[in-house]
Formats: sequence, C-alpha cells, structure tokens
Amino acid sequence: MSEWGHVYRWDLDKTYLDTRFEKLSRMVKIAFESAEEKVNVPGAAALLRELSSETAGFSPARVTIVSGSPTQMRKVLEEKLALDGITWHEFHLKPQWKNIRRGRFRAIRDQVGYKLPLLLRSRTKISQEVKETLFGDDAEADAFIYSLYADIVAGRVDDQEMVRVMKAVGAYADAIEACHRSLRTLEFARSDAVERVFIMLDKSTPPAFFGPFGSRVVPVFNYFQAALVLFADGHLDARSVITVTQAFLEADQHTPEELANLFQDVVRRGHLPAHAMQELGMAVQDEEDTPPQTREVVWACVQRFVDLADERRYDPPKPPEMDYFAILEHMKKH
Repeated sequence: MSEWGHVYRWDLDKTYLDTRFEKLSRMVKIAFESAEEKVNVPGAAALLRELSSETAGFSPARVTIVSGSPTQMRKVLEEKLALDGITWHEFHLKPQWKNIRRGRFRAIRDQVGYKLPLLLRSRTKISQEVKETLFGDDAEADAFIYSLYADIVAGRVDDQEMVRVMKAVGAYADAIEACHRSLRTLEFARSDAVERVFIMLDKSTPPAFFGPFGSRVVPVFNYFQAALVLFADGHLDARSVITVTQAFLEADQHTPEELANLFQDVVRRGHLPAHAMQELGMAVQDEEDTPPQTREVVWACVQRFVDLADERRYDPPKPPEMDYFAILEHMKKH
C-alpha cells in the first residue's frame, strides 16, 4: 500500500472543465472538441497544480479523478490534463455505452452507484492515516455522494444503512456488492479521513441549501474562495494563493473589489478562521514579486476582514449527524 501525504479527488465537468450541457447542440460540440478547445473553470488548473506540487503542504499528493464523462472521451481529456500540467494517479470515466448495451438505463443518470464504489475501492489502496479533500459541483449529487463516502469510511454509516441508501437512489446490485467488497477490506482501517468537500456552485445553488451537510461541505462560487480556505487548512502557502489568485484574475477578469466581496461571503458563512487572513496579509507583504493586482486583491480582503470584526465566525469542519433519507427528500424538493 503506497504512502501519500494527502489525497485530492476531483470531478471534471463543471468542477474542472467549464462544460455546458443545457442544449443538445452544445452536448454534441463538447463530444467533438479537441483538448485545446476545452475551457477550464477559472483557477481550477492553477489550484490543482499547486495542491499536487512537491512544495504543497502535504507531499506527495495523490490525485484521483472520477468523472461522469463517457469513456470515449478518455484520450482528449487526458490530453487536456497533460496540457494543463496535471499529473494524476487514478482516472475513471463512466461506461455509458456499456450501460446502454446492457439495458442498464438507470445507471446512465445514477451517480451514487457509479462514484461510490470507485471511491471506496480507491480508499482501500491508501493507509488509514491519509486525509482527503474532495471537489465536486452542484450539477449532480456530489455533496451527497462525498458525504456518504466520508461517513462510510469513518464508520458512521454501517453496511445496512449504506445498502438502504443505495437502493433508495436506484443503484444496481453489482454496485452495492462492489461497495461491500471494499468495506470488507476497510473493516479494520476506518478513519475520519475526509477533511473538506468543496462544491463549485455552477448552477448558482444558494449556499444555504448545503446546510444539512454541515461545515465539512464548503460551497464556493469560485476557486479564489477555495484557495483561501485551503490556505487556512494548511494545504496552500501564500505563494500558492498568489498563483491561484493571479490565474483567476487572468481567466475571469474579476476586479479586486469583486474578489473582496467573495472573500467577505466565505467569511460570513463561517469557513475562514480569524488568523488565516492575518497570516496571508503578512505573508503577501513579504513576497516582493507579488503582481500589483494580486497584492491589491489580498489587501482589499484584509480590509474587509477588519470591517467584519463584529460579524466574523468560524465553523471548524466537522460532520453533522446525517439523515441521508431526509437529505434525499431535501434534494428532491430542490
């Protein structure tokens, strides 16, 4: 079993790649795009490069990609990641054509029965002490799947409850059995492994919708917000935050004032401790080659931090008591 400092698990569509499936014509275009034509979610490539670099807070890092994109897109997606300078250790795509040929039509839309067995099987290759950070989006059920995975690995969800949940979402029997096989391996290696779950709000879902998932799940409007939280968690240093911020500014062209507003949002939602912005401000001051626009962003955030003195709160990441059937009803209403 290989030893890793930390594991980062990423979805691709709408989490790493800016893909739009709203129209059939757009879906067809996506299928025939070259690697060079595919567009990143602003800041995503820079963030993943920084997290997986040798200078990251936890090294070496293991990068796992579990995407709902069809297996036929493997070549072009691998080319895209290579162009972005991303190295990965696992890369899973959904066998949609195989599902169609076998008449497994529920599996075409079912993400729990697809992603959960892969996540659990991947966990069997990692030692108990290794922690994880997961990235998904609000277009599918990533917050639900990742939270369920975290609670299974930690032993808060037992085999029987896992089966009930998987049946409730329409997972096939072989997907449930695959989870059972992994759990037999993990039986004596349960740990509270998942530190954070970041959910990119591609569909502009209100952050309050994710309240039932607890402070472990962090909804973000962009990866500038994620970089700040990851800095506070010790996964990025100031130089990495500067790099991600600069990449985000170049890709998305937000003004420093707009980014300061996004910082204010993540503070008010309780995802940043008081010391984090103070440390980042001092660290950026020491970085003499910080681009002027990035320095302006950070100092605007420091000023907002001071202005929020009476509103600041911090909710350390911790799993709530999860009722997955109630959450399923919550999601159906949404």
